[in-house]
Amino acid sequence: MAEKVARVGVSKEKGYLYYLGKDGNVWRSQMATGKQAGGNASKVADANVTRESGFLYFVDKDGDVARSQMARGRKK
Repeated sequence: MAEKVARVGVSKEKGYLYYLGKDGNVWRSQMATGKQAGGNASKVADANVTRESGFLYFVDKDGDVARSQMARGRKK
């Protein structure tokens, strides 16, 4: 289960990938489609999140920064 780390409230637009950058802020990049190239990263919001190892950070459906513990090893 994911836990919210920062409440940012980013409104997502279709055709963009939203992620937490190395600086701890929310960024977005245009997704590549067919002949059109992607890229052009731009900062969307200041979250100032400090990452901890062993967690996966992402922007959830509410537009907030959340984290989930990474699955390590294999389950049999």
